[in-house]
Amino acid sequence: QVQLVESGGGLVQAGESLRLSCAASGSIFSINAMGWYRQAPGKQRELVARISSRGNTNYADSVKGRFTISRDNRKNTVALQMNSLNTEDTAVYYCYCYARQSASTYYVDYWGQGTQVTVSS
Repeated sequence: QVQLVESGGGLVQAGESLRLSCAASGSIFSINAMGWYRQAPGKQRELVARISSRGNTNYADSVKGRFTISRDNRKNTVALQMNSLNTEDTAVYYCYCYARQSASTYYVDYWGQGTQVTVSS
C-alpha cells in the first residue's frame, strides 16, 4: 500500500500564509502526478493544484498567483505554499498521488487523511 501523510494545516488570519507538506511512503514503484484537493463544508471536493513527475503544474483559477506547488521526486514529497489566504480558502486539504506499486500494476489514486485549513477574517 501507499500512505500519504499531510502536515502544516492550521488557523490563520486573512492575508497570511501557510505551507502544507505531504510525504508518500510504502510500496511505491513510481509516482506520476501529485497534488492537493480541498473540500469546504457543503461543497464538493475540488482540485487546488497538481504537479506531474516532470514538474508541469495546474492550478485552480481561484488560487493562481497565490499558491505554489512543488515536489521532490527523490523524497516522494509534495508541498503547497499558500499566500494571501482568504476566508474562501477555508477547507480540508487532501494530498493525493497517482502511483503504482510495481511495473506490472496500474496507476491508482491514493489519498491522505486531510488537514484542516481555517482562515479567519
